[in-house]
Amino acid sequence: MRDDDKMLDLPPEFGSGVIGVCDICGTRQAVVVLSKERFKLCVVDFLNKTWLKTTQKPGAPLPLYRSERVWYPSDSAKEGRAPGILLIPTKAVRHPGILITPDVYGITTTLLDGAIRFAREGFEVLLPDVSKTDAIGPGHHIAMRAGVRVRGGIGTSGRKVRSFTSLFEEALAYLRARDLVDPNKTAVFGVSYGASLALSVAARDTRLGAVVLAYPMPVQPVELSRLVTAPLLYIGGTSDRWSARARHQLDAARGEAKSPFQFEDVTGAKHGFLSRDLSAYDLAQAEHAWTQIVAFLKRQLLPPPPKPPAAPPPKAVQAATTVDAKPSAVPNAAVTAGPVKPAPAA
Repeated sequence: MRDDDKMLDLPPEFGSGVIGVCDICGTRQAVVVLSKERFKLCVVDFLNKTWLKTTQKPGAPLPLYRSERVWYPSDSAKEGRAPGILLIPTKAVRHPGILITPDVYGITTTLLDGAIRFAREGFEVLLPDVSKTDAIGPGHHIAMRAGVRVRGGIGTSGRKVRSFTSLFEEALAYLRARDLVDPNKTAVFGVSYGASLALSVAARDTRLGAVVLAYPMPVQPVELSRLVTAPLLYIGGTSDRWSARARHQLDAARGEAKSPFQFEDVTGAKHGFLSRDLSAYDLAQAEHAWTQIVAFLKRQLLPPPPKPPAAPPPKAVQAATTVDAKPSAVPNAAVTAGPVKPAPAA
């Protein structure tokens, strides 16, 4: 039995160090197993601290981003602070910020995959680690799922969901206050139940520049999306009945919304098609969706710089030169008349 096969017999505790093959770099080394997701990755790739490798020559360029665990102020948490993971582009310029809104499962492979993609494109990304926040527990899990199955949608005005919303609003305030984050260019991104929480945050925040919802669950009240003031992208599969209800809610509110809504329907995709560790995962569908998501965020938060004025075409320049060089139509009188004859003597 291989060592990476033995890994499957271990409890999926975050930080459990065993020998196996990293799912990111494919190298056989000490890896960690993320809770619930059974996702194997080495610590070096997870933190993207590749500059620590001794094989790199002096003067080698820095990686596109780095990551670190942070604690941000939170009145929602009992400790007065909440944990999160921050991915920071290494280029020393002001970056747009993206808040990723997990649900009770915390940082899953899908959210980690999206965070890495966003950071590589120049966004500073914050993932609140709700699974390690004392304010979030099993009751929140039950409340959200019961709301969808019993009342037809997540009750965004309920106490359990409001605790999520408050936690994410505090995370967004922390992200905007960072030195190299442009507070006027921020976005929220969520998946499944986390996408519905992202919609709840967007309905209360008028400073957002973009909202991305990947196969969200329906919400209550259904008019919530009318309060969103930022451009919104919905992306979901045509074989996903739960997200189809959320799409119907968004489509019904689009006419009265304060911002444009864009819909991307992935043909044949099921709920969870972005999660590489689920049976619904499809590589082609997932890559298509990630391409659309990244392109949308770049259009809203990273618009291209204005183009300089175009130079006049060569023919126009040549014509203007010819006109300036053409002699005047009225001849000079002194030249035409010739020398002046003296007057005859009296």
